[in-house]
Amino acid sequence: MNTNICRYCYKEIRDRDELITASNWFRVRPYHYRCFELLEQDTKTIAGAWTPVNGLTGMVTTVLMMILSVLMFTTNILGFIGDILGLVALYPIFLRVFSFAVFESRLPKYVENKKRQ
Repeated sequence: MNTNICRYCYKEIRDRDELITASNWFRVRPYHYRCFELLEQDTKTIAGAWTPVNGLTGMVTTVLMMILSVLMFTTNILGFIGDILGLVALYPIFLRVFSFAVFESRLPKYVENKKRQ
């Protein structure tokens, strides 16, 4: 199965510079950065919104959720509810690791002199 195909235009994603992985309700899909912008314009509701997993937004979310998760698991804040919140906070971290393992690690960082689409 080829994982470096954009789910919007069905063309090949050649390097990580073009790649945006997005999640929506337990699904992670690869897109070109331009195709992702078009997808965001097409999306009308919050329930159907795709959120980026990689990039600055995804990294900030991952770091904040990591801090929250560690805080909830290592302290006794909120008791059992805190443990549940810490477990839920692991979801964006899992998405980021999954995105890197499945999509990003298989692509080169940058391809020089690539052909335009």
